[in-house]
Amino acid sequence: MPHWTAADIPDQHGRVALVTGANSGIGYETARALARRGARVVLACRDTAKAERAAHAIGVSTVETLRLDLADPASIRAAAGELAGRHPRLDLLVNNAGVTGLKGRTAQGHEIQLAVNHLGHFALTGLLLPLLLATEASRVVTVASIAHRFGDTTDLTGDRGAYARAKLANLQFTGALSRRLTAADATTTALAAHPGGAATAVFRHGNPLVRAVNLCVARAFGRTPEMGALPTLRAATDPAARGGEYYGPTGLFEIAGYPGIVTASRKANDRAAQESLWARSAELTGVAHVFTAAGSAGR
Repeated sequence: MPHWTAADIPDQHGRVALVTGANSGIGYETARALARRGARVVLACRDTAKAERAAHAIGVSTVETLRLDLADPASIRAAAGELAGRHPRLDLLVNNAGVTGLKGRTAQGHEIQLAVNHLGHFALTGLLLPLLLATEASRVVTVASIAHRFGDTTDLTGDRGAYARAKLANLQFTGALSRRLTAADATTTALAAHPGGAATAVFRHGNPLVRAVNLCVARAFGRTPEMGALPTLRAATDPAARGGEYYGPTGLFEIAGYPGIVTASRKANDRAAQESLWARSAELTGVAHVFTAAGSAGR
């Protein structure tokens, strides 16, 4: 069976995609591939100057930028409102932005990595859900990590293991979201992906030794950002992909290889843990995900 590559991305003309953290790394390569296949792509980034430079580098007229700070609830609401004002549809939301190694708290008191990597995307997805539900066969793809296997979401407040916790939360969120979309008989689907060991800017903070090891692993396996973006792109565009699926490299230890369906950890697939995370995330963000025209919220 042939490997899935960017050449397999179907024509994207007429589709609108929003990619968070699209100014570099996996997000940039995801946005570039979608734009080259004809999609109108919104680069949602905290630093608008970097977003504009990325849009210029992609060099396609259908690329636009949007300011989005996932650590700031007001910025998330403003970005969602601005996007809805620009476009009557949203075919694809890629929750890609991520940070690791950062220490500190948001103004709301949330641990910063959980806030950016999970809570911000939880809120953004909820606020964009009306657009997604109004768009036939839309998708939400959330980018996780093999590090999720070391995570624990029973406590969302601590600094220890923050990155792994946030990445586990990404997968638990995807599972809970997929279940709600199915129950609502929506054509929107939720999937997850992880890049394997890719050399990206997400590891620019934190322990220098950890950064060096990650870079060496990525280089040893030839894992470029272009290759790292393939699981996300497959989850986002493959006509055969189904809600709830998790895509990643299919090579040794899921570090390298071409994209395919991979298996998440038992914690990630634990329904009770998914529901607990959903309830706590809704409480912490104040955002309800509304799945019906009548306005009832899925929590």
